[in-house]
Amino acid sequence: MNNERPDPDELLARVEREQTRASRGRLKIFFGAAAGVGKTYAMLLAARERRAENIDIIVGLVETHGRKETAVLIEGLEVLPPKLIEYRGTTLREFDLDKALKRKPSVIVVDELAHTNAQGCRHPKRWQDIEELLEAGIDVYTALNVQHLESLNDDIGQITGIQVWETVPDTVFEEANEIELVDLPPDELLDRLKDGKVYLPQQAQEAIRHFFRKGNLIALRELALRQTANRVDAQMLDYREDNAIRQVWQVSERIMVCIGPNALAERLVRAGKRFATSLRAQWLVVYVETPELQRLPAEKRDSVLRILRLGEKLGAETVTLSAPDMSSAIIKFSNDRNVTKIVIGKPTRRGFKRFLLGSVVDSLISDAHNINLYLLGSPRPEKGDDISDRSGLSLYRKKPLPGLGVRLSSWQKNRTLGYVWAFAVVVASTALTYMMFGRFELANMIMVFLLGVVFIATRFGRGPSIFASFLGVAIFDFLFVKPYLSFTVADSQYLVTLLAMLTVAMLISNLMANVRSQAKVAGHRERRATVLYAMSRDLTASQSEDEIVRTAVHHLYSEFGSQNVILFPDANGRITYPKGQAIPESLHGADLSVAQWVMDHNEIAGQGTNTLPGTEAIYFPLCNKETMLGVLVLLPVNLRRVYLPEQRKLLETFLGQIAQALIRVKLTEQTKKVQVEMEAERLRNMLLSSISHDLRTPLTTIVGSASTLMEENSALNSGDKLELSRSIYDEAQRMSSLINNILDMARLDAGTIELNKQWVPLEEIIGTVLTCLQKRLENRQVTVKLPPGMPMVYVDAVMIEQVLINLLENVLRYTPGKSPVEIMAEVSSAKMEISVADRGPGIPSGLENKLFEKFYRVHNEAAQSGVGLGLAICRAIIEAHGGSIQAKNRPTGGAVFSFMIPLDHAQPEMGEEE
Repeated sequence: MNNERPDPDELLARVEREQTRASRGRLKIFFGAAAGVGKTYAMLLAARERRAENIDIIVGLVETHGRKETAVLIEGLEVLPPKLIEYRGTTLREFDLDKALKRKPSVIVVDELAHTNAQGCRHPKRWQDIEELLEAGIDVYTALNVQHLESLNDDIGQITGIQVWETVPDTVFEEANEIELVDLPPDELLDRLKDGKVYLPQQAQEAIRHFFRKGNLIALRELALRQTANRVDAQMLDYREDNAIRQVWQVSERIMVCIGPNALAERLVRAGKRFATSLRAQWLVVYVETPELQRLPAEKRDSVLRILRLGEKLGAETVTLSAPDMSSAIIKFSNDRNVTKIVIGKPTRRGFKRFLLGSVVDSLISDAHNINLYLLGSPRPEKGDDISDRSGLSLYRKKPLPGLGVRLSSWQKNRTLGYVWAFAVVVASTALTYMMFGRFELANMIMVFLLGVVFIATRFGRGPSIFASFLGVAIFDFLFVKPYLSFTVADSQYLVTLLAMLTVAMLISNLMANVRSQAKVAGHRERRATVLYAMSRDLTASQSEDEIVRTAVHHLYSEFGSQNVILFPDANGRITYPKGQAIPESLHGADLSVAQWVMDHNEIAGQGTNTLPGTEAIYFPLCNKETMLGVLVLLPVNLRRVYLPEQRKLLETFLGQIAQALIRVKLTEQTKKVQVEMEAERLRNMLLSSISHDLRTPLTTIVGSASTLMEENSALNSGDKLELSRSIYDEAQRMSSLINNILDMARLDAGTIELNKQWVPLEEIIGTVLTCLQKRLENRQVTVKLPPGMPMVYVDAVMIEQVLINLLENVLRYTPGKSPVEIMAEVSSAKMEISVADRGPGIPSGLENKLFEKFYRVHNEAAQSGVGLGLAICRAIIEAHGGSIQAKNRPTGGAVFSFMIPLDHAQPEMGEEE
């Protein structure tokens, strides 16, 4: 039974994973080494088995490639009709995602996960279609060959000599709920090729000579088996975590190398590398930082950084743990990661010291169940060598490092100050106890010394507090226990008192020292959490790439005290200096060639690394799982502030947050761009539809009238000829008006029209409009209502005339032939409102604002044709004048269109008439 208390964060993460799985469909991939191994066949067999269980399963799309035995398996299954797409004279069959979502079966079979969709499909890749199916809660069966995995693309291209262009991100494969390996020995696959069961005979011979060579098939088979084994191993770890299983399962080799701040650490890492290579196993390098190790001098902590970087260079996963007890942390981490073998240094403690203080190795041997332990011994030290066992691992140093005394001086001063304070506090406690002597019992006087020990342990740690404990007991015995001024104890009961005092003082000293160390660690963690929260909050609030860069540079400088700059690639993938980003003078010389190397290889380079260590700055790749985004150039003031394990983790978290923010902004920009393109496409289609309809009608009239004049000119009288000529003229005018509206709208949208504002009487504008439309308005009663003393308006008269013309033409188009029209105006102190009202059918409810959108037309059988730009032009003109326009229904029937023009200019002074 496991008595350990579960981690609340792990429980919460487990609940979130289960909720995600419950709402998302399950993905099963039939995985193989190459085409022809039988993936589609196995997939259809599984589909028929589910169909026999009365599961609602359909075939979305399956490529049989002419194989009869595969086609037979489709019979009896519901098949979704494919989406037919015309492409360069060929009809392509594609998976119809919309039909699948509308049908929404329990399970759907969709072949060829790596397929590239034809233009016209919603997604460019089929795996994206499958992702949408999974999000809709539909289970999916699909098939995939190993050469289509993105991470293996280059390796397989090198093995086979053929570059595979259709790839699938590894995350899709890793997040699959089930992987079923469909395996076939290379010889049997070659036999199937020769028998024409994979490709046509001519294609099969060509494939055998190139991609399907036996050596290639063996290599692809091994890669497929390894990928499947890795996926199964990941599923096993997930199962152990979900079921809180701590016992190690010996299913695959995983080696952990434990290092400390000593010279043996480098030998341990190299030995671990050789061990992992011989077993073909994953391996980790782990450093446990206890409160005691946190007080080590900078030189020793720097040596740990160097060893961790060596482990990364040799291919290990490096981990730094913070815990009060080293052996417990190692065992817990080993169980969590299912480590099967631990490599550790041989202990150097011997005899009574080892029995009293213990050893990490002894604790691991006692408590690490189902884990094999391998010890690496250190060379025999020569006379004068310095040996210690501070970390519980073997420590060996032949000679002191040059300059160590200078680097340790500050640390030694702090320790010396602690001992001075311990002596002073004991003296003060003695003075206070002396004043209490004779008035209080010895038990009460002992409390004074214990209080001093607590104070020293809280301020200066374990060493000075232990010194204060021994010194306090000795002084108490010498001054306050009979016989006085002697260390001899007359009464044996005082021996128990003194021993208890020393024991309690030592326990308090250790407890307070541990509390102090843990409080320090908690403070550091709280500070890091605060820093991460502040940066995450600011990045979330950033809405553009420039804002993200400014936020990132600010927080990186605040935390690491280092000037920095973020470099991005241009359209050709070449790193360049940013145009809008201020670069510190010290970073103007940032080596773009180094940054380009980091961009190309996705590896850190620069000072303190194994790549181009001679450069002044450090270059970090800025990327997410699949995409390189840029390079962070950091000019460190102190390398320790960057490479300390906890600082390195913090920096990596910073880089991850910056990358996520950049991806978010890029996706937002892409979404906006797609929306703009979709809107432009919609408007273009509407324009073409409107123009094609509205031009066809007048053109038909013009062509018919013109052909009649040409063919039957002699038979027509003068009246008929005049009528046909008038029809041609009227329809040509309609076409001219239509084209002018389109051109005006384009100029208004582009902002190329400049208003020619002048002081004009409104009566003059209305008169010009009525004169222009006199013939079309001759059968209607037009009423103009203007208040007396109307002021002049400061407008572009031609534009306002166009507004009134468009509004009146709208009335003519949508109202009965003899219905009246009213033109009204009202004046207030700040604006003038001009209205055009009719007695027609009115505006359908809810469409009052849509009327002013481009190409929008109300469907009305009585309405004459129009392109739907007249009211949009009116709104653009009025808004250019700083006004507004609206439409509403009249209470007594009909509609009224009103526009407001601001009166924000002083009326001109009129000269006296002579």
